[in-house]
Amino acid sequence: MIHSDVLIIGSGVAALQLARKLSCDINVIILTKLKATDGNSNLAQGGIAAAIDIEDRPDKHYLDTLEAGRYTNDRELVKEMTEMAPSLIKEMVCDGCTFDRAKDGSLLLGLEGAHSHNRIVHSGGDATGKKVMKFLLKETMHARIIEEMVVYELLVKDGRCIGVKGKDKHGETNIFLANHVVLATGGLGQLYSFTSNAETVVGDGIALAYRAGAEVADLEFIQFHPTLLFVDGKCQGLVSEAVRGEGAFLTLQDGTRIMKNVHPMGDLAPRHIVSQTIFDYLQAGEQVFLDVRHIKEFTKKFPTITKMCEENRVNLSKGLIPIVPGCHFVMGGVKTDHYGRTSVKNLYAIGEVAYTGIHGANRLASNSLLEGLFFGKRLAEILNQTVKQASYSIIETSSREMGTVSLPDKAVLQEKMMKHAGIVRNKKHLQEHLEWLESFQIKELISCSIDEKSKEDIQVIFMLITAWLVTKSALLREESRGGHFRGDFPSEDKGWLEKKIILKHEQEQGDFYEQIKAAFAT
Repeated sequence: MIHSDVLIIGSGVAALQLARKLSCDINVIILTKLKATDGNSNLAQGGIAAAIDIEDRPDKHYLDTLEAGRYTNDRELVKEMTEMAPSLIKEMVCDGCTFDRAKDGSLLLGLEGAHSHNRIVHSGGDATGKKVMKFLLKETMHARIIEEMVVYELLVKDGRCIGVKGKDKHGETNIFLANHVVLATGGLGQLYSFTSNAETVVGDGIALAYRAGAEVADLEFIQFHPTLLFVDGKCQGLVSEAVRGEGAFLTLQDGTRIMKNVHPMGDLAPRHIVSQTIFDYLQAGEQVFLDVRHIKEFTKKFPTITKMCEENRVNLSKGLIPIVPGCHFVMGGVKTDHYGRTSVKNLYAIGEVAYTGIHGANRLASNSLLEGLFFGKRLAEILNQTVKQASYSIIETSSREMGTVSLPDKAVLQEKMMKHAGIVRNKKHLQEHLEWLESFQIKELISCSIDEKSKEDIQVIFMLITAWLVTKSALLREESRGGHFRGDFPSEDKGWLEKKIILKHEQEQGDFYEQIKAAFAT
């Protein structure tokens, strides 16, 4: 058994920001599924939103965030984050993180969808995530990072999380005990056949928390990014929203601009509107392109995207990039308070895996890296003040052994999620999909021990559980809002504005039951 004061599951921006902000006398261990840079943070092409320009203000950023989130956001948290954003950037600059500069030496500020002002800070053009991760990794030298460790169970004793079980690269089980356990595992993009997410991002943090009895909330709100490079019937990577911010627009092969007259912000409308518009054309058999012919020095401004297009034989001299929407970000997640504390004592969640309420029903562009920096620092302030407590050294496993269960092919699960719980949903398809998911003995997968399962099977089990939670949530919310679009309930319903769908699993005396808490509560 390995002991630590703080155990962080995941190695993205939120995790590393937390680690670097924790006091040096705190023993910190970071567990990550593959390599430390294999997650979504390293892939982030967009930047960090902050009201830095003299003509911009945090309250404008605040209002844009609420508008994108369709006013279901936690307004207090949004206010605090948008007000802190400029100082977070300033702090990183002072600590040595480099950002792109204008000719006068000031920070170069870009424009992205649903923002009312140029306020996106970039590093390396479209390589912000990679540059920020490199900086944060250097800043967390005091933390011990253990790679190739698949965490598959949260250990809970007397209502308190005391550690985790994980399988190493050899498939051997390891036990880590800690005073504080932090989930920073990212989102769930790989539940879908079309996604911008890294291969490691399968929603396992959500499944881990749910199995341990933590509340999860609003998992129906999933953002589909409008522009993923689409070649040979497959998504090949993200084409950043910053490209449209520089003047690119969405078009059909014949030059028809598809966002014209759809929304006042045109091609820079909120992501759910753009994605749904593209989806409609795709359903009608039309390929949609991103026209970049009017962007000067495209290859210089977007080297990552240029390289990706060249590797996939897209002729940029023609200026048309074939695109398709794909799963990009989940706004719901493990329910937390304003500091990342979950409903299970000493278990925390930060970053995309967490539901904090900041993003509401749809995340504003470039608020994701910002959220990770904001909550990493915020949680560190709490943990730095927490008196150390002795960890449990004896683990009692009460979970019953799992019987023989069949698991679906991963690709089939992804295709069915895209078809039935993707960009456009309806009751019939959601119910059929839910029944298909439950045919794989979901209750067994949730409540039984998975100690003897392989790492590969564990990943599929977690995908099934999280897909089931997403589908149930999507079925319950009978309206369309933000990242959740129901074809049978195509409009926003004021009656749903303050309602949250909270799901929780508990075990009492060995029996399984599930609570749908406050599907209609504020």
